[in-house]
Amino acid sequence: MRDGDTLFIDGKWQPADDGRTFDVTDPSTGELIGQASDAGAAETDRAIAAAKEAFASWSRETAYRRAEVLWAAHALMMERLEDLAGLMTLEQGKPLKAAKNEVRYAADFLSWFAEEAKRVYGGSIPSARPDQRLSVLRQPVGVVAGITPWNYPISMITRKVAPAVAVGCSIVLKPAEQTPLCAVAVFELLEEAGLPPGVANLITTSRPREVGDRLLDSPAVRKLTFTGSTEVGKKLTARAAATMKRVSMELGGHAPMLVFDDADPAHAAKGAALVKFLNTGQACICPNRIFVQRSVLDAFTDELVARVGGMVAGPGDRPGVNIGPLVDDAALEKVAGQVEDAVAKGARLLAGGRRLKEGGLGAGRFYAPTVLADIDESMRIYHEETFGPVAAIIPFDDEDEAVRKANDTEYGLASYVYTNDLGRAVRVSEALRFGIVGVNDINPTAAAAPFGGVGISGVGREGGAQGIDEYLDVKLVGLVVP
Repeated sequence: MRDGDTLFIDGKWQPADDGRTFDVTDPSTGELIGQASDAGAAETDRAIAAAKEAFASWSRETAYRRAEVLWAAHALMMERLEDLAGLMTLEQGKPLKAAKNEVRYAADFLSWFAEEAKRVYGGSIPSARPDQRLSVLRQPVGVVAGITPWNYPISMITRKVAPAVAVGCSIVLKPAEQTPLCAVAVFELLEEAGLPPGVANLITTSRPREVGDRLLDSPAVRKLTFTGSTEVGKKLTARAAATMKRVSMELGGHAPMLVFDDADPAHAAKGAALVKFLNTGQACICPNRIFVQRSVLDAFTDELVARVGGMVAGPGDRPGVNIGPLVDDAALEKVAGQVEDAVAKGARLLAGGRRLKEGGLGAGRFYAPTVLADIDESMRIYHEETFGPVAAIIPFDDEDEAVRKANDTEYGLASYVYTNDLGRAVRVSEALRFGIVGVNDINPTAAAAPFGGVGISGVGREGGAQGIDEYLDVKLVGLVVP
């Protein structure tokens, strides 16, 4: 594991100009696990300049050459799956099994976009003039700025770097300050795969605003891709408008899950337990509001509480652990505050509802997996994204009510429906105002599928054939033939 010199600019690993570093800690214990170079404006400017210079040559490389590099990176990532997953568990806190799944998912983006690189097609347009030929070219936008989150510290990098590299863009990436070492490991792999100097540059920093300002204000940066909170995403989008950058934003979610009485409540509860407590609830696709039809409410709730009662919290490298720590004290306070608010306003606490300190967990940020019943519109958890291990159950009576309540939010990322009625599945899927709908499916995502939201959950799509379009400009060429 690299320690200290974690800036990767123009193909060289280097320290911050002033030698400044920041600590990286294990959220399970609070213990120091390493240090990262703490970059500022000057280092960011050099990274942008290196990316601009590299773009000139990388954009002229063949799609087959670019695909070769991505395939090589895919092979290296799969070879190092165990090491990468172990690092992720140490730095981010994710249970080891989940970390391994994330590394596989991250590798999928490398292989998917390696193939998509060869499918960036143009076209021809029939002209009304006999002497005119119209053709359409799709060309890389230029230098890309990427900002990635801590909750999926490897897959969110490949989901941005892979399509950029595939089409011939260059990129400057700033990872979350909580998980810089995972980013370093990915960039070491890209370097070994043969990516030319300057094509992908890494800026680690504890000063995200200073680095972000340089990326946003630089006219050389033609696109911004960001995964993070809606609050920050709005500010970045507004700032990017000054230089008319293209933006893609994958922002917060407030996902509903609708469980109808024609579904098996035990099966639905199993799905809810798996996706609600995914990454300790720290995922934008986790269901925050679980709407259950009254006739199956008790059966669903009993099964969910039983499953939650069997969950084990602890450091991710311990056998049997499936609930890791929250990322920081602010996250812990937010979760606890939402639970306290709900209970004070009449919610029933059926499981959890407290910080975990016993069993050696006191130094970490562990919160017990929690189930709340009788949630209503007066409670914060009904309206706010939780980003923690709390399942909030809300009863409903009929289909129209369920859809109306599910859509009662400005967010629009993921949603889930449990039903065995085909007609209902079609009606509800079409009525939900969300970018993703899983019908009896808690994992409607893949590298080959477009991922993204509507409303304040974001702009653009990542993954799939649509994901590569975000990095391409469309050029019309009109040619007069004498």
